[in-house]
Amino acid sequence: VALAHSIPEGNALVIDTPYGRIFHTGDWKLDDGPLLGTPASAAELTAIGDSGVLALVGDSTNVFNNEASGSETDVREGLLKVVKSRKNGRVVVTTFASNAARLATLGWVAKETGRHLVLAGRSMDRITEVAKAVGYLKDMPPVMSWNDAARADPSKILILCTGAQGEPMAALSRIANGSHPALKLEPGDLVIYSSKQIPGNELAIGHVQNALATRGIEVITEKQAHVHVSGHPGRPELEAMYEWIRPEIAIPVHGERRHMEAHAALALANGVPRAMVPINGSAIRLAPDGPKLLSHEPAGRLVLDGDVILPANGATIVERRRLMMNGYMGVSIVIGRDGRLAAPPVVNIQGVPVEEDKETFLAECAEAASGAAKKADPKNDGKFADAVRVAVRRVAREWTGKKPVTEIQVTRL
Repeated sequence: VALAHSIPEGNALVIDTPYGRIFHTGDWKLDDGPLLGTPASAAELTAIGDSGVLALVGDSTNVFNNEASGSETDVREGLLKVVKSRKNGRVVVTTFASNAARLATLGWVAKETGRHLVLAGRSMDRITEVAKAVGYLKDMPPVMSWNDAARADPSKILILCTGAQGEPMAALSRIANGSHPALKLEPGDLVIYSSKQIPGNELAIGHVQNALATRGIEVITEKQAHVHVSGHPGRPELEAMYEWIRPEIAIPVHGERRHMEAHAALALANGVPRAMVPINGSAIRLAPDGPKLLSHEPAGRLVLDGDVILPANGATIVERRRLMMNGYMGVSIVIGRDGRLAAPPVVNIQGVPVEEDKETFLAECAEAASGAAKKADPKNDGKFADAVRVAVRRVAREWTGKKPVTEIQVTRL
């Protein structure tokens, strides 16, 4: 089922099962003036609801937005107004490369304002090429090369680039810090963020915007002008969808916990009999007698460490972080047949911040280890090692404020 979104060909799924029909919205919005594609009408969605829907699994991202997300046609006029008002200097627009409708808008803006279009960023090049190949962006103007753009009149340049979320290696970040191989900005130039700030990226985006400000470059975001519309539904759109689909069960997805809880409350307030908020890994049974949590399966990010794939929050990565933040200490102790120390303890460290007084620190740790060993029960290796570990970590704490990962090796003669 075609639905509007910030990428072309967004679709909801109608999944028929022996126990009822599931309607999964995917990412979606309502758009009365879409630039690419033709989303399903209210009548078509109502017909799906008329056929009976057991459960709706739906996008929760903008549940706290009390207004509809807005149309891509409206943002086209907003971007044109801002770019047309700039009589001097380059204009840079950063957005998601996957938003083909926005790329079409910016190509149109370039033509309307008499500016040459320049692309910066590999994904921007790739998406533009693919979109043209499948029939989108038919009216996109020719793209000017970086070298030609560097020599052209700045007031005739519109640069479309990646990096809206502060990615350090993206085109905008490199332009902002002056490391881009060809594209340079000057005081009086303008950067437009035709995108929304994704939670978690605030610091990275702020870093880029501060770098631009330091260079005398003006920055405009959706807070200053109508240069962006979201690809996710606000409350009015969610309410409309529930009016059309009328599911027996609502399963909110795609959002933080607070978004999904608010979405569940909205669904219940709009006539849905039951709702369940999942967490990543939830296995939920959907049936006419209601949703039921069956189990919780392992879920989360994986990382490639050398040739091994590991869970990002697994024991190995946690240990690696502890080593990174606190350093490592190893203590070797030799116990004679009489239960006494057969030699002074040997202490080795890695990554403990005592560079200037390392030998003094090691000597103090060895002394603490020796004192603890003499008092500990030599017959119980576990308690013996724990006593030595506590003693040497106490020294490290007093010296550095850190508690290094500490291993005690006990050898008996």
